[in-house]
Amino acid sequence: MIDSNLVSGHGGRIDAMARAFPGAPLPWIDLSTGINPCPYPLPSISSDAWERLPGEAARALCESTMAKSFGCHPSFCRAVAGTEVVIRQLPSILRAQSVAVRARSYADHAESWRLAGAKVVTHSDPLALAGEADVVVIVNPNNPDGHRWPVEAIEAARAELARRGGWLIVDEAYADLDPTLSAAPFAGRPGLIILRSFGKFFGLAGVRLGAVLAAQKILCSIEDRLGGWDVSGPALEIGAAAYADHEWQAATRENLAQRTLEMRALIASSALDDIGGTDLFRFARAPDANVLWRQVAEQGIAVRRFVGDSHHLRIGLPADTIAISRLARGLNP
Repeated sequence: MIDSNLVSGHGGRIDAMARAFPGAPLPWIDLSTGINPCPYPLPSISSDAWERLPGEAARALCESTMAKSFGCHPSFCRAVAGTEVVIRQLPSILRAQSVAVRARSYADHAESWRLAGAKVVTHSDPLALAGEADVVVIVNPNNPDGHRWPVEAIEAARAELARRGGWLIVDEAYADLDPTLSAAPFAGRPGLIILRSFGKFFGLAGVRLGAVLAAQKILCSIEDRLGGWDVSGPALEIGAAAYADHEWQAATRENLAQRTLEMRALIASSALDDIGGTDLFRFARAPDANVLWRQVAEQGIAVRRFVGDSHHLRIGLPADTIAISRLARGLNP
């Protein structure tokens, strides 16, 4: 029997996949997440980062470097140990009754608000509900279909929500792929909370680093809940180095864009429809997604499928020619 976790929640459950498909070739290739398979090269880390509690100077350096990269003022940027922990805290901070989310998007947002007792409404364009909901949540670009909202539409919705005392939460987990999509220059304005992820674009998910961009009142509420040492010293040093390395970021965007073209060509040659995504994953329509998911898994490759959906898969970007060749065999046995 296939573990139900393999068809719901997050990707990345390679241990469970290996148990479910013991005859699959090794090593397993994890394409179930949208994480850069060519990560940022780890810098040398000082002994102080390992031996002492994170200091104020290390946090300040990381946050100022983040803010410069994002295009916002450092006073509106707080580093956190990944954005998921903040997503879980926001319902207790904002205490909203009605929340609008995209019909298909990053599930943790809706789940967190439902657990807090809020009424969650799904809509193809949650920004359209800025005049009704207490909180509107968008993921820009959206996961898994890659839908994008222009910054002008985001700012208009923020202004409407702020006028009513509401909040717009913009999860920019994949905005590093295209900084022109980011609302970060508006950080600190009333009614706006922006979440930024580190691990996806930089390919270092295990570092557990992210950022919240918001007015000081929100940042203080988050710090009250998380404390001052939530981000490790090594994570702060790695983040400061990576966000300062604009040359690596630019080269990585170009490389990912080129490899995505190859990925889309493979999907098209496999009788699948590429219907969206980003340069770190593609969202594809299949005649029978469950059959194809199993077919690929039997080749030692994990891709993402969805609860109650037998026609769509999300496929992460392979790391190299070996991985893309194995994916091709899995899609076209």
